[in-house]
Amino acid sequence: MIALLLALGSSLAYGCADFLGGLGARKAHVLRTVTVAAPASLAVELLLWPILDASFSGGVLVWGTASGVASAAAFALLYRTLAIGPMNVLSPVTALVSAVLPVGVGLVQGERLGVAGLVGLPLALAAVVLVSAGHGAGAARPSRTALMLAFGAGAAIALQLVFLHQAPSGSGIGPLIVGRAVSSAVTLAAAGAMFRRLGPERPAYAMSATAGVLDSLANLLFLLAVRSGDLAVVAVITALYPAGTVLLARGVLDERIHRGQLIGLGTAAAAVGLLALT
Repeated sequence: MIALLLALGSSLAYGCADFLGGLGARKAHVLRTVTVAAPASLAVELLLWPILDASFSGGVLVWGTASGVASAAAFALLYRTLAIGPMNVLSPVTALVSAVLPVGVGLVQGERLGVAGLVGLPLALAAVVLVSAGHGAGAARPSRTALMLAFGAGAAIALQLVFLHQAPSGSGIGPLIVGRAVSSAVTLAAAGAMFRRLGPERPAYAMSATAGVLDSLANLLFLLAVRSGDLAVVAVITALYPAGTVLLARGVLDERIHRGQLIGLGTAAAAVGLLALT
C-alpha cells in the first residue's frame, strides 16, 4: 500500500510538472525552459540531502550519471512534445511508451505478471494507436514529428526510471543528486552551444522552475516507491500521470477531448489498471 500511494503521488507530480513545462516551452525555446527547470530540481534535491541522506559509491555514480543523461533527453523531448501539442493526445502516448520498458526489465529480473498483466500489455499498445489516431471531426491532430518526439520522450523517461531502479537501495537520494547534476550540466552545455539559435524570448522563470521542483518531487516519490515495491507495477502506476496533464489541458487550455480520444484514454486507463493489479 505504501508503494502504491508513493507511485500515485509520483504520477500526480509528473502530470503537473509536464503541463507547466509544456506551457513554458510555448513561451520560449525548450532549452531555455529546461535550463531553468533542471537546476531548480537539483536545488530541491540538495536541500533534501541532510534530511534523507545520500551516499555516492561507484554504483551510485554510474547509475546516477546514466539516469541524468536520460533525464536531460526526457526533459527536452517531453517539453518540446507538449509545446507543439495537443497535450491530451501526446502525453498519454509518452506515458504508455515509458511504461513498457520498465515492465520488461522487471520481468527479466524475476518479477512475474499474472493474467491481468498479460492482457494489459497488448492492451496498452492498442491504446497508443487509439489515442494517437482516433480523433473526432475537427479535433486537433498531432503531426508525425510530434508523435516521434512523444515516443522518444517516453523511451527517455523509461530509461531514467530503470537506471534509478538499478542504483543501490541504501544510497538515499544520492542517485537523484548525481543524475540531476549531470542533466543540469548537459542542458546548460547544450544551451551554451546553441545560444544563438535559442531566440530572444525569455523563459517563463516561475513556471519552468515550478515544473522542475515538481519533477524532482516525482522522481523522489518514484525512487521511494520502487524500493518498496516491484518495478513493473510501480512504473505503470506512475504512468497514470497523463490524467493530470490532460485534465489541466482541458481546464486551462480548453483542449477538446473527442470520442475517439476518450476511447483511447479509457483503453489506456484499463491497460494501466490491469498491469497495476499484478
